[in-house]
Amino acid sequence: DRLQILRGVVEGILEKTDYPNLEVIIVDNQSCEPETLAYFHELEKIAAPKFKIVRYYQPFNFSAIQNFGVEAASGDVYAFLNNDLEMIRPDWLKIMVGHAMRPDVGAVGARLLYANNTVQHGGVILGIGGVAGHLLKYVSRETLGSGKRCRVTQTLSSVTAACLVIRRAVFEKVSGFDATNLPIAFNDVDFCLRIREAGFRNLLDPEAELYHLESVSRGSDDTPQRRAGFQKEIGYMLNRWEPTLRTDPAYNPNLSLIHDDFSLAFPPRVEKPWQSRGSVSK
Repeated sequence: DRLQILRGVVEGILEKTDYPNLEVIIVDNQSCEPETLAYFHELEKIAAPKFKIVRYYQPFNFSAIQNFGVEAASGDVYAFLNNDLEMIRPDWLKIMVGHAMRPDVGAVGARLLYANNTVQHGGVILGIGGVAGHLLKYVSRETLGSGKRCRVTQTLSSVTAACLVIRRAVFEKVSGFDATNLPIAFNDVDFCLRIREAGFRNLLDPEAELYHLESVSRGSDDTPQRRAGFQKEIGYMLNRWEPTLRTDPAYNPNLSLIHDDFSLAFPPRVEKPWQSRGSVSK
């Protein structure tokens, strides 16, 4: 539902994206508002076969919805897009697909902005907040960041699936998103870590830039049921990936896992050599 949001991303694909060879698949998760259903009918009537609407009738499960959409796709490259995105520059998809076609690359992410031109996603850093967090969240769009990391293409352990491009072959190699253990949160982090485990590298190109209104149609997770589910998913991630979450190769071990602003860790996370276990003095 929330047609005004969905219409924005659809029109962005049609009118603000310089990439003609597209198949657009909308996964409808129990929409019921009359104007939304009428819009679906209109798209199916005037835009088939370029547009497909597939119905997912089960309760919301982000991983299952992504995998379900893939089953209807015929392309060699998948671009996963949340319904609350807005396009800024027309070459965003060309940039991302160009990286995705490189044989060593797995998932490709974009830089996402809030409507007020602050950063919503500039890459995912493992360990921040316990499992993972977005790099330099809420900084100004013009901010360069430490080592200009807000503006350079970089290898990362993970990127958000709100806007993610990947080759079909890589998606299939890692068996897609984990719909059993991670229906809501951290499924993109787990997905990217399995891609990395399979021998590919994930990267983000900030020249691919979009607005992301973040959960505007689904709402927040601030209910007892959703909080319980979130804690369960945290537990799964810690059990599956805990050593990896503490040692992100894209993040200096002297930096904080509490804050995402490249501030120093306090107390230090790195053991001093002269305090390491097993050392002896002479």
